[in-house]
Amino acid sequence: MMGIFALNYEVIENKARGIMLLYSTILSIRETLTKEVFLNLVIKWNLESPHKENIITELREWDGNRNKRYGNDWLWLHIEEYRNKNIIAVRFEKKEVSGAVWNTDYIMNFDDMQMAIRLDRSYTENALMEDTAFSTPHFLTMLIEGGYLEDDNGIPILRDGLNISEDNLDILTGIINGAEKYKLPVIYVSKTVYNHDPVDIRWLGSKLKDAAHILVESDKRLNKRIRTACDDMNEYNGGIGIYFPNGLHRRFYYRAYTGSDKVLFDKVIRSVLQYVNAQTIPLLYTWPGVNNSLLEDRLLSQRQERQEAESAREKAENEIQEYLGAFDEDLEKYKKQLDELTRANPSLQMENQGLRAKLSGAESVPVLFLGDEDEFFQGEIKEMLLDAVSEALKGTKDKTRRADVLKDILENNGCQNIREERGQQIKNMFAGYKSLTSALRQQLVDLGFEITSDGKHYRLAYYGDNRYKTTISKSGSDHREGRNIALAILKNMM
Repeated sequence: MMGIFALNYEVIENKARGIMLLYSTILSIRETLTKEVFLNLVIKWNLESPHKENIITELREWDGNRNKRYGNDWLWLHIEEYRNKNIIAVRFEKKEVSGAVWNTDYIMNFDDMQMAIRLDRSYTENALMEDTAFSTPHFLTMLIEGGYLEDDNGIPILRDGLNISEDNLDILTGIINGAEKYKLPVIYVSKTVYNHDPVDIRWLGSKLKDAAHILVESDKRLNKRIRTACDDMNEYNGGIGIYFPNGLHRRFYYRAYTGSDKVLFDKVIRSVLQYVNAQTIPLLYTWPGVNNSLLEDRLLSQRQERQEAESAREKAENEIQEYLGAFDEDLEKYKKQLDELTRANPSLQMENQGLRAKLSGAESVPVLFLGDEDEFFQGEIKEMLLDAVSEALKGTKDKTRRADVLKDILENNGCQNIREERGQQIKNMFAGYKSLTSALRQQLVDLGFEITSDGKHYRLAYYGDNRYKTTISKSGSDHREGRNIALAILKNMM
């Protein structure tokens, strides 16, 4: 491939840097993907895009040129062939009115038959950065459907999940027992107690295509055999396990409540993308790295030509002056481009090192990521965190480092006052409470309460979680009852 405060931590960190890595992977490619096939596939990917605004019509007239840029300043595709290393690099860039700049890179090394695919987003000055959603390139689906991807230690790279049955149970047990290793992370999805998938497998495969293998328990009756073979170390009853190539294992438990599948889905996506984006990518598998090496080779060639020209100067001083002047101009241009790319390379390295540090610095999830507490509604945990920061700021001496940091967090993470709004709504709902009318019942359901009848009382469970519950009488006995109910809800549930 993080409460709201944690989800946006990486976005905030990269915002200061102006660039955000969204997706990065290196895939083993079959020999059937020749240079011609690769470039034709890239051009087809662009011309057949369902997003008309992404199509570069100039590519319809592509004549096979492997060193050319097509498009305009706002939308372009650039092909560079690095013959010395047998590499073809492609970059597609789109600038949006909001100021976001999307880059999609395909770097194909035909000596090693490996392809690096990278999607990142940077920002121009004063860019709007509210939308953080993205989709992995459709080009990955084209590689899968074309049969161009090598198997990963015997497992084919599929868009959809691989069903685990009695016939291929050894694949799963080998992974859980640590007997088999794969280049890509392996996601194991167990069936729920009702023999259903806890998440949408097809959608999971679409979001993580080429980033992980997805193994799906075909029937919950397999669980007994799996537990026996794995010494009870497997996931079950809707649990999902991620087995990373570095030996790290993450487990996510399934909880049956409204919206739990979306929460579980997001946790799995985030964990896998965090891992794949943290891997170190060799410079020749990046667009700046290829261009840097090309410029170095061209600069070396220019120097050799200049030396030859200077040797000939003794024989033809007058004729060579104009020739050297043109060379000096070219050298200055190449040096300037080389300096710019050289400065960009440490930034890329620091980006990868920072992501690796996040992953390796903790046994499970980094400090500012969600733990096992699920967010009941969008913005809930962010509001709690910002409220805690605001309270901490009240007791902090002004003009101190701590005060400045707390103020900066509050200023850059707009508080929507969700708790105050919901709290006032609760108070208004229970003002003068006499009975649970149909209108009041619907308002409570809209706020996430599950309501059950228990004798002379109703039981309210906040988002179905029995840790947060209270009771209300079916008929109010005095004028203070509604106020007391509202206070109990606000104190324990919000």
